[in-house]
Amino acid sequence: MQALLIATGLVALAEIGDKTQLLAFMLAARFQRPWPIVAGIFVATVLNHAVAGALGAWLTSLISPTALRWGLGLSFIAMAGWMLIPDKLDANDAPKSGHGVFVTTLIAFFLAEMGDKTQIATVALAARFPADFIGVVAGTTAGMMAANVPAVLVGGKLAQRLPVKLVHRVAAAIFAVLGVATLVLAG
Repeated sequence: MQALLIATGLVALAEIGDKTQLLAFMLAARFQRPWPIVAGIFVATVLNHAVAGALGAWLTSLISPTALRWGLGLSFIAMAGWMLIPDKLDANDAPKSGHGVFVTTLIAFFLAEMGDKTQIATVALAARFPADFIGVVAGTTAGMMAANVPAVLVGGKLAQRLPVKLVHRVAAAIFAVLGVATLVLAG
């Protein structure tokens, strides 16, 4: 349960202002069909985060517990720094597809999530909670949906009202605390 709650909260905060959330805004404005977009985001996130979670859990079998704690601690601190760098989505990132809204969203979101903050956070969280793979993937997926469903449903109106810098700072602080706590345990 701890993995689920931490993963949900961290990813929901990390996703605010992230390029995939910007993509959600763009898809909503372009297609104006929220439910196929939401379904595409959900399926893409489950697939992407399941792979990321499996990678994180697998890493725990390759690396000694001490080295893993140091790596996780430093990666959480790096994520804290990365959270303070705003994402941008440019016109070249706009999805182009001859497929329907669901397939376009699925492909665009899956690809945009590759190497993204939330995917890397999923790898790290799965390594931190290797016994709760399902909780991590369910939590990171819930966090993605918590941030992106409102983006799809209310679009630009919500984006203008969120204090994105403040949200990023809070997420960075949480990642930093997790990193320091992990490093203290590694010591």
